[in-house]
Amino acid sequence: MNRILILISFFFVSQLNGQFSARFVVTNIATRSNEDVYLTGTFNNWNPQDPQYKLRPFSGGRKSIVLINLAAGTYAFKFSRGVNKLESTSDGRDIPERILEVSKDESNEFTIAGWKDDYPEKPKSYTASPQVRLMDTAFFIPQLNKKRRIWIYLPKNYQTTGKNYPVLYMQDGQNLFNEKTAFAEEWGVDECLDSLQAKLQKECIVVGIDNGLDKRINEYNPYDHFKYGKGFGNEYVDFLAQTLKPYIDKNYRTRKGRDFNYLAGSSMGGLISWYAMLKHPTVFGGAAVFSPSFWISPQVYVDAEKWDEMEMLRFYLYTGAKEEANAVADLQKMATILQKKKQSQIRTVVNQIGQHSEKYWRQEFADFYKWMANNWKE
Repeated sequence: MNRILILISFFFVSQLNGQFSARFVVTNIATRSNEDVYLTGTFNNWNPQDPQYKLRPFSGGRKSIVLINLAAGTYAFKFSRGVNKLESTSDGRDIPERILEVSKDESNEFTIAGWKDDYPEKPKSYTASPQVRLMDTAFFIPQLNKKRRIWIYLPKNYQTTGKNYPVLYMQDGQNLFNEKTAFAEEWGVDECLDSLQAKLQKECIVVGIDNGLDKRINEYNPYDHFKYGKGFGNEYVDFLAQTLKPYIDKNYRTRKGRDFNYLAGSSMGGLISWYAMLKHPTVFGGAAVFSPSFWISPQVYVDAEKWDEMEMLRFYLYTGAKEEANAVADLQKMATILQKKKQSQIRTVVNQIGQHSEKYWRQEFADFYKWMANNWKE
């Protein structure tokens, strides 16, 4: 009897707090039905093999998982069997992200028509423009004792003029220029700038730093995390400010002042770009923070409040309304804190149909670039 009362009390408290449960039931799997299946999505930063999100056997040969304490909102997800083993159509084509709108307790059934890895992968094309080159395939990061591939985009007239250029430092370099190396699809930064810079007559150098693959969350997280482990974000942003930028300034014609050096990234890359501004405000003058993972720690808001206001704040804050449940609220909370600073220039953008993917960050990049270039004073 007491147990029943506790369960009833828990149910009503959860409802009052706006927290719900969602049951995912897979009723049929076309192939490999005997293998483990995982839920991957905005619930768990798209980890494709998270043991906490493994589906369990359910009645009638089905598999299921129940998520509890979900805030009301929109969640994107897919099913997987592990790394590079996402679900697909029955003939191996990609499927769009599945979307779940949570406003009450949910129970939904799904079928899995096929698996992407059951079909030969079509070779991806090398799509980087001639302005993109590999600066180094193994650039040393002393702060992390690791090596990393670095890409660089040079304006079309770089070789024919003696001009010095602003620099944009971007995270997740694999995804910026080249379909062949991109995780999902590329941002198309080079194609965008090839045409946009000619119209604006404002050019810049772009430096793309590859992420650490399975160490990406740790390297882009300035805070230790109970689930993902130690964060090395402090070391990573020191690398950007103290090692990489001096190297770029020495070997390329750059405008070295903070107002001509920006950062950009998405998801965890957005978080670390935001944090690099806070830690090195005399080095970087602004940041594009796309769909930032502010959920990682409440410390992000404490650190934002501590900003000393000695330098101008310039943040381009973007998220999509179709991302994880708290994405818009988290972004607006951060924007409110930053806007209170006297030395602030904040632009906040919410795309009402935007999801957590390169497709939408690619669409937003041109508007960010125009905003950034408008801040460069000759």
